[in-house]
Amino acid sequence: MSREKQPIGDRLQKVLANAGLGSRREIEGWIAAGRVEVNGKLAELGLRVLPEDSIRVDGRPVSKRKLEAPERQVLVYNKPEGELVTRNDPENRRTVFQRLPRLERGRWIPVGRLDINTSGLLLLTTDGELANQLMHPSQQVEREYAVRVMGEVSEEQLHQLTHGVELDDGPARFEEIVESGGEGFNRWFHVVIMEGRQREVRRMWEAVGCQVSRLKRVRYGSVILESALKVGRWRFLKEKEIEELANVSGVKTERPKQRPKAKGKGYPPKGAKPRQSSKRSNTRQASRETKPGPKNSPWKGKKSSGGRSR
Repeated sequence: MSREKQPIGDRLQKVLANAGLGSRREIEGWIAAGRVEVNGKLAELGLRVLPEDSIRVDGRPVSKRKLEAPERQVLVYNKPEGELVTRNDPENRRTVFQRLPRLERGRWIPVGRLDINTSGLLLLTTDGELANQLMHPSQQVEREYAVRVMGEVSEEQLHQLTHGVELDDGPARFEEIVESGGEGFNRWFHVVIMEGRQREVRRMWEAVGCQVSRLKRVRYGSVILESALKVGRWRFLKEKEIEELANVSGVKTERPKQRPKAKGKGYPPKGAKPRQSSKRSNTRQASRETKPGPKNSPWKGKKSSGGRSR
C-alpha cells in the first residue's frame, strides 16, 4: 500500500506572515486581489512555496533573508488601559507596539486582543503558527479575567452566565465564575472563558443586566500575569514557558533554543539586575485590587459558581 505524499513547502500566506508583511488573513486578501506573484505568475490561494521560489508583492521582490523563518520569541506585556492593540490608529492614540522591543526580522503578532478599556496580560510572538493555534476556538485555550461589576449580582445571573447567554454573534458561556470579594458598590469576580470574541466578557455581563466597571486579563493558557511585571512593562518568556504554551496549543516544539534579539526597554529595566521568577511570584495576586480566582487559576477562590468540574 503506497503512502500518500506529504505536501512540499509552506503555504504562501504563512511564509509572508512570518516575514512580518501582514496577518495571514490580510495576505490571503492580497493573493485573491492579484497582488502577489510567485516565479513570475500570479499566486493562488493554497499555493505552497519553497525557499528558492521568487516572491513579489505589488511588483516588489521580497528578499530571501526576510523570508527566512524568524526565531521564535514570545513576550508577555502588562497592557494598561488606554492603549490600542493595533499598529495604526487614525486618531494617533497610543498603541502597545510603541512600547515593544524592536525586532531584527519578523514582527510581533498579538495573541488575541484587548480593547482600549481592558488591561492586563497580552501575549505577543514572532511565530504566526503559535499565535493562530493559541487563538483558534478548536484548541479550547483558557483565558482568565478579573472583573469588577457594579452592584449586587444574584445567583440567578451567575447561573445564566455559566449555562449560556445569547449574544448578537451567537451563544456564549463562562466555564467558571469565582466570587472574589469587593467593597461597597463594586464586586470582583474571576471568570474563565475558552474563546476571544470582541468584547465578549463585557457583553456577557451586560446580557444579564450587569455593568462591568473594570476588566483585566490575568491568565492566557499556561501564562500567568505576575505581580512583579508592572503595568506598561514586558518580559520575554523563558524556553520552558514557551514549551508549556506550545503544548497547550498543540504546536510542535522541535526548534532551536532562542535568544532574544529584540532591542528596547522592557522588564527588567536596562542596567537593572533581572528578578528571578519563582513559584511564589507566579502565585501572587494579579493586582492589589483583585482576589483569588478559579480553581484552575494560580489563585484559589472563595466561592465558585457553576462551570465544568475539572
